[in-house]
Amino acid sequence: MNYFADLTWQESIKDIIDILIVGYIIYHIILLVRGTRAVQLLKGILLLVVIWVVSTWFNLYTLRWLMNQFFTFSVVGLFIIFQPELRRALEQLGRGKWFNRISADDEEFSRFTNELIKAVNYCSRRKIGALIVFERETGLNEYTESGIKMNSVLSSELLINIFIPNTPLHDGAVILQGKQISAAACYLPLSENPFISKGLGTRHRAAIGVSEVADAVAIVVSEETGQISLAINGQVVRDIKEESLISKLHEELRPSSTLKEKRNPFWRRKGGRQ
Repeated sequence: MNYFADLTWQESIKDIIDILIVGYIIYHIILLVRGTRAVQLLKGILLLVVIWVVSTWFNLYTLRWLMNQFFTFSVVGLFIIFQPELRRALEQLGRGKWFNRISADDEEFSRFTNELIKAVNYCSRRKIGALIVFERETGLNEYTESGIKMNSVLSSELLINIFIPNTPLHDGAVILQGKQISAAACYLPLSENPFISKGLGTRHRAAIGVSEVADAVAIVVSEETGQISLAINGQVVRDIKEESLISKLHEELRPSSTLKEKRNPFWRRKGGRQ
């Protein structure tokens, strides 16, 4: 009896571990696709699964046969449709961690943010178009190679000069890798999302596009209105204010913080426009 009891206990432990691992994977898959166009596709797939279950339950032979054929031939299509998300997940898995932030201590990150905000505000006040992209887990080398290599320390003066109209580097995106400006005048993929507002120009579509194919964060300054926008996970927040922008950059880019710091970012005390 003890042998069978021990065997049952071991099987229970294995089942619990199995469920926890599967739950962990599903949780990170949800985080990976949250806020991207993949969410809409998943809703469509879920609807088709419901139709298949209903056809099976009520023995609707023709509909069930049609659904079976669809699922058989849709496997390859799913790999094509979800290619950006799958690539991002495999890259993160290969690095051995799901999340990472810019490696810098509080003082360095504060300086980094201040220089960035100074440049963005300057461009906003003078309606100078700008597009700044932050590389995170997913590498952006294929896009930095399309531009001019710089490998320069970030400074507000350098960023401003890059985006001044009619200069050699003003057209295109600046890509930041870590604390450095990796390249300027970079070409980015334009979003093909049909739900994007028609009022958004090429810069905004490029910002959304790069945030769809990678886990990058992008800041856009409109050349027409001077408004500042932030693109993350295929979504764009338009006309974001300075305080909100700083808070979001702190949340997305800064190294891991304590819960208290996340609720009250330390540089919020510096103030900003309301």
